[in-house]
Amino acid sequence: MASSLLKVAVTGLSRCAWHTLPSVRALSLTAPVSQGVPQSLWKLGRLNHVAIAVPDLEKATALYRDVLGAQVSATVPLPEHGVYTVFVELGNTKLELLHPLGEKKALLQDSCRRTYLEGCIISVDDINAAIADLKEKKIRLLSPEPRIGAHGKPVMFLHPKDCDGVLVEIEQA
Repeated sequence: MASSLLKVAVTGLSRCAWHTLPSVRALSLTAPVSQGVPQSLWKLGRLNHVAIAVPDLEKATALYRDVLGAQVSATVPLPEHGVYTVFVELGNTKLELLHPLGEKKALLQDSCRRTYLEGCIISVDDINAAIADLKEKKIRLLSPEPRIGAHGKPVMFLHPKDCDGVLVEIEQA
């Protein structure tokens, strides 16, 4: 298949020229991977989702559904990948919550303990209403008032211990 894609990329070359192209092994490892590949063959798209390994899937699901008000999918076992998965809908993207299952459980649980997401930033339409609601739901905040974030908008950080180990930042849309 890769050979046929390469043939498409060099349409118009004579059969003799086709045989003189360098092999994949001859390409420089320091050159960009897409070097020589016409942009019309592929391009990066939008962010589809971010996966987060969580030690307690029920607790993490409840946080996003019950505390933050996100729409979450049902839990789906994926034995071929050794995980359970839940998708959290965020409008323009999704979070995928992963938790180990089956034979790979011990290995993946150890990985979950060592792997963490440094931060998850979620836009909200009214940061002050969100803060009031989070305080009511006993979610600890890392500052008494919103601060101006990197995008020049008010932000608030939620305590990672209340967010299943993830530092969640909410940002005024």
